[in-house]
Amino acid sequence: MEGIFSVVMLLLLFIAIVSLARSARIVSQYEKGLVMRLGRYRNTVDSGLTFLVPVIEDMIKVDMRERVINVEPQKVITKDNVSVTVDAVIYYRISDPVKATFEVQNFAYAATTLAQTNLRNLIGDKSLDETLTARDTINSNLRMVLDEATNAWGVRITRVEVQKIDPPADITEAMSRQMKAERDKRAAILEAEGFKQAQILQAEGVRQSEILRAEGDAQAKVLRAQAEAQAIELVANSAEKHFQQRAEVSKRLDVLRDVLATQTKFVVPANSDLLNVLGLDDKSVLPVKRP
Repeated sequence: MEGIFSVVMLLLLFIAIVSLARSARIVSQYEKGLVMRLGRYRNTVDSGLTFLVPVIEDMIKVDMRERVINVEPQKVITKDNVSVTVDAVIYYRISDPVKATFEVQNFAYAATTLAQTNLRNLIGDKSLDETLTARDTINSNLRMVLDEATNAWGVRITRVEVQKIDPPADITEAMSRQMKAERDKRAAILEAEGFKQAQILQAEGVRQSEILRAEGDAQAKVLRAQAEAQAIELVANSAEKHFQQRAEVSKRLDVLRDVLATQTKFVVPANSDLLNVLGLDDKSVLPVKRP
């Protein structure tokens, strides 16, 4: 009996150890644990070691990290009836692990289908040119639509990126030719503007040179005129001085002529200026004796 009892005790102890080991759950730091009791949600546990009631309780671990979904490429018709190939990438994070587990069966498939549908709607309302230039607007609108739809699933859409928008080959080739023509046009305009600016600068330089040359000529003429005026003034002053002296001599000669006209003899003092005027010297003049 004692041997049977020992065996039973050992068996019970082994079952207890196994049950304890199976009831222990370790939740990682980036996870949340959903405790299920008999198939019904009981509570949510954080990271760490958690013990469950054996047999009747179980745990579902939910990864709370940000995840990525690739939306497969699909053909979409734009507003101007051009077929383009579009794909996207969806970044999302679970905000409510309970809703994310029990409100949607396959979130990745649901989000992908929803993104493809809304991509068709968004691009279908735009022309090809608008689609190619409004990538940021499409990303923002698609994120808002997806976030509003997935909010009931306990999921938050953090970012949506449209990776490529590829038109058909003929449209791409035509756009390449158009872009090349536009670049050539801009290059020609820039070259013409550069030539125009060079001509303007050259003309401005010539004008400034002509102005400086004219100013130099004017200043030279002014200086020459001033020099000529000074020379004329000097000549006039000199002439006026000599003419005045000659006029005085001429007047004295007139007076002397009038006097001599009535006299037969006259006395001229020696060393008189009159001798020089008459062209006589001291030897041709008789000395005058004084009483």
